[in-house]
Amino acid sequence: MHNKDLNLLNIKSIAESPLDYIGEEEFLKPYPEEVLPLLTSSELSQRMMAARIFCELQDQRAIPPLIQLLQDDCPLIRVSAAYALGRNPSPEAVEPLIVQLSLDFNGYVRKGVVWALGNCRDPRSLGPLVDALRTDIPAVRLWAASSLGQMAKVSYEVVVGAIPPLIEGLRRDSMSAVRSNCAWAIGQLCRELPSNIVYAGAIDALIEALEEDEDMGVGEDAKSSLLRVGDPRGLQVIEDSETEGL
Repeated sequence: MHNKDLNLLNIKSIAESPLDYIGEEEFLKPYPEEVLPLLTSSELSQRMMAARIFCELQDQRAIPPLIQLLQDDCPLIRVSAAYALGRNPSPEAVEPLIVQLSLDFNGYVRKGVVWALGNCRDPRSLGPLVDALRTDIPAVRLWAASSLGQMAKVSYEVVVGAIPPLIEGLRRDSMSAVRSNCAWAIGQLCRELPSNIVYAGAIDALIEALEEDEDMGVGEDAKSSLLRVGDPRGLQVIEDSETEGL
């Protein structure tokens, strides 16, 4: 397991971009033709600026050089390239992102990579995202959970494969923010499932979090997921809890 660095944790994360490392400045969006050559510049500052600009711009021509920048010596360039690939998702970026997730020592880079993998919505991402949810630092686990929630439309098999580790994270992760993201992701995935044993187990886990998690925020996220799914059993539990609270 990587060294746990809680400073990387960004709690306000669900369904948003983790681009907090960039800062507050805004870029004037140039034409892609002006920026594309800078992705392969020998000047570090130019490569960094170009990669950061493609965190906002979308152009398929940027994907090959951005993939190359995943291996840049500068971690700030690698993290920018990861986020830029998340903004420009492509099947050809999935394997390089998976490789970088397994090799990169920098938590910020891995955080960006798991976000990009979620945006790619590719079945190949399932295993690496599950592994990140189970073993990485809190900030990466946080985004791995959210990214698994982004896989709802990929395939039934992917949804079924993602729910058990998310339930495990919801029940056992030491960080409440990670548990909250697991609750959100389970709600996203349940909406794509028929009423079967996997679905029932997911609803059980959300109800359990609503009733038993010591963190009120996790309970609220579990409640929101149950409301979005609209499961009759979950709705009854919510109604009963609200009646008891009167």
